[in-house]
Amino acid sequence: MAQSLKEEPEIRLYDDEGDLLLQADARSDRVILLPSGDPRHASKDRDRIRIQWGQHILADLVAGRYRTTVCAVNDVDNSHGIIGELLDLVETSQWNVQSATAYAKMFHESVAVHAAGDQEPYVLKFDLDRILIMAILRPQGRDHFTLEDLSRGFKTVTKMLAGRRERWPVASVSFLGAKSNRLVDTNGEEPTFETVLRLMFEAGYRGDVYPALGMWELAPTGVFASYPFPESLTVMRSGGF
Repeated sequence: MAQSLKEEPEIRLYDDEGDLLLQADARSDRVILLPSGDPRHASKDRDRIRIQWGQHILADLVAGRYRTTVCAVNDVDNSHGIIGELLDLVETSQWNVQSATAYAKMFHESVAVHAAGDQEPYVLKFDLDRILIMAILRPQGRDHFTLEDLSRGFKTVTKMLAGRRERWPVASVSFLGAKSNRLVDTNGEEPTFETVLRLMFEAGYRGDVYPALGMWELAPTGVFASYPFPESLTVMRSGGF
């Protein structure tokens, strides 16, 4: 007598009627996460950037989930940037928005005198006791970063992280959707998230990245939880299946 196959149990997400009540529609901010790889097989491959969809970087930093964060700073006004918000939230820090901006300005003035031939941008460190900020300094006289600026900055960040386990884990902003320190490509437009991830990866960065909040509204376009993206995306773009 053939043994009957055991039916797969129904998987539910929420208690009570939560599964029915939380069915997202086109009016909701939502992320459609696409799985990649086989989760049943462990991999020793750590050569990836993890993308923290749906998470809030400020909350995670204040909660102590990361030792280091990478963001931007300028020498004019940082009150609308993430570094300003973070300095306001961390009560143990001796830094504030005004002193951080003044330090960036003083650094630029010092470089102009002593190292005018150096390549920008520079990475400034702000130690807030529990959190270390590695802030890529926006080149003086500009209201934006270029892709070349970001590439050089992340190469420096990678060197500053290498062999320093006390600076891990590390998280970075995406540098997209910024109010104070815009990122533009060669056409003067904001690049794609994929371009930014590729730049970070090629510079050697292997920490986490938090997408801009505006990216939570891009459904029904699916997203992946890590970079490099699956090869299937490249195949589809070339016309394959």
